[in-house]
Amino acid sequence: MHTRSRLLFFVVVLALALAVVPTFSQEDAPEEPAELTPFTFMAGYIPQANLPFVGVYVAKEMGYFEEEGLDVMIEHATGGGHLQLVTTGEVQVTTQDAAVLLQRVADPGLPLVSLALIGQRGQQAFAALADSGMETPADWAGHIVGYKGTPPPDLFALLDVFDLTEDDIELVDVGYDPRILTEGRVDVYPLFRSNEPDTIASWGYDITLWDAADYGVPTLGLTYVTSQQTLAEQPEALTGFLRAALRGIEYATENPDEAIEITLTYAGPEADPDHQRFMLESELQDAQSDFTEAYGVGWQTLEQWQSLADMLATYDITVPEDVESVFTTDMLAAIYDVDVDALEAEATATEESE
Repeated sequence: MHTRSRLLFFVVVLALALAVVPTFSQEDAPEEPAELTPFTFMAGYIPQANLPFVGVYVAKEMGYFEEEGLDVMIEHATGGGHLQLVTTGEVQVTTQDAAVLLQRVADPGLPLVSLALIGQRGQQAFAALADSGMETPADWAGHIVGYKGTPPPDLFALLDVFDLTEDDIELVDVGYDPRILTEGRVDVYPLFRSNEPDTIASWGYDITLWDAADYGVPTLGLTYVTSQQTLAEQPEALTGFLRAALRGIEYATENPDEAIEITLTYAGPEADPDHQRFMLESELQDAQSDFTEAYGVGWQTLEQWQSLADMLATYDITVPEDVESVFTTDMLAAIYDVDVDALEAEATATEESE
């Protein structure tokens, strides 16, 4: 082959090769992963299977937060102070009992708001040994009744239901060790229904439980809490966090064994899996109500919050004048596709017709 022909041949081959090699423009280049937004959740207590905690643990493990564009750091408030950290913006979301939230918003005036009411009824209850012979709180008269730190309003509400007064019982600060009940140093012990009953049962004791909610006393449980400032400045991040956490709760409902395994990675090897399972199952039950059946887990209403505030005020506990400012359904409505305006209009029409 002549040199000229040989050169022409290579030019043609090169052209054909280039024709089949894909070329990448800037638009065709692989997209860089979207940068995740840093976000801090601080559980209001030590690592354990409280349902709001579990929802976050599962959401983190399953990648739900990343799907929402969030890089969530999980911390635990073993020494308190979590509400202050939310107020200052160092933490975006924490958990708190609804009654305590009402009190802290009123005094010292913390600008906090509930995003979702996970505990549709409170966890506080009172127990006596089953062989004590006590059947109702009316039988507390003349007995030693314990409290932790400060006598809770639920206690006084139960006394009122059964026409008792503080003078009819002996009130004692008992601390957090339920052995004071099994050792007979107190007749009625205050506890959390998702916690101590399982511990006492594991020691071989049967107990009788009294829950104020069973006697018509308004009670509410744990909520996801943020600050008014974070609510105003990061509504999309809060919605994403809440959507992921609620997915975590849904997953835990359908897969409790896996949820406990995930929880134990936070609670540590010293945690009792059976006790954690008891806690989760108890709080899953308390997360249900007519409101959650209608709208979804975490739903909250002015009726619930106002009833609780009125009960607290009855026992001289300071509560906010504007209870409606203590909670929002904006994120829940977006997640569950609920028309809040229509609900409010319906509620107004119902009130006017009564």
